[in-house]
Amino acid sequence: MLRRVGPTDSLARADRRRAELLGRLADLFLAEGFLAFGVGDLAARLRCSRSSLYLVANSKPEIVLATLRAWFRGATERIEQRVQAEPDPAARLRTYLLAVSDELAPASPSFYADLLAHPPAGEVYEENTRHAARRVRALVDAGVVAGALRPVDAVFVGAAVAEVMTGIQAGRVGAATGLSDAEAYRALADVVVGGLARRPA
Repeated sequence: MLRRVGPTDSLARADRRRAELLGRLADLFLAEGFLAFGVGDLAARLRCSRSSLYLVANSKPEIVLATLRAWFRGATERIEQRVQAEPDPAARLRTYLLAVSDELAPASPSFYADLLAHPPAGEVYEENTRHAARRVRALVDAGVVAGALRPVDAVFVGAAVAEVMTGIQAGRVGAATGLSDAEAYRALADVVVGGLARRPA
């Protein structure tokens, strides 16, 4: 006997299909950017129909923003999983910044150029940069309270790191150093964690 497919099943299938498309779109955008693609181009590259892409959002600009938000949301979840798996409060800060670096590693120069050229997409990146700066401040606070990091002004450290993160996001750090965003975050981890580590008595 065939099971009747109800509206709940159809919605679940649509959600799974949308999540799959978001993942594939993110991979494509990270590798090649997003401004040059029209909806027809995206459908051809993903070998799907336009109607499938409209499961993601109702227009090309909205597809881009939905993809970026979903990718950053997933990246944040993966980063936090790595941080929570690290029991050492001092090592958590480094783990966080290195995890950010790893998540950004697949992003190409074309992706970053498109973020800078498209303000709504750039705002999504900037919003996540602000979140990262707040997270660094919280990790510094926790490390100081636990006695794992030198007693410092966590507000100042958070503000300083936020400035560097903003410079990375805006492309200024890359222009000055030749580093990719992922490489810059790794260098930032070395500087911040090295500066806050407790020295042997």
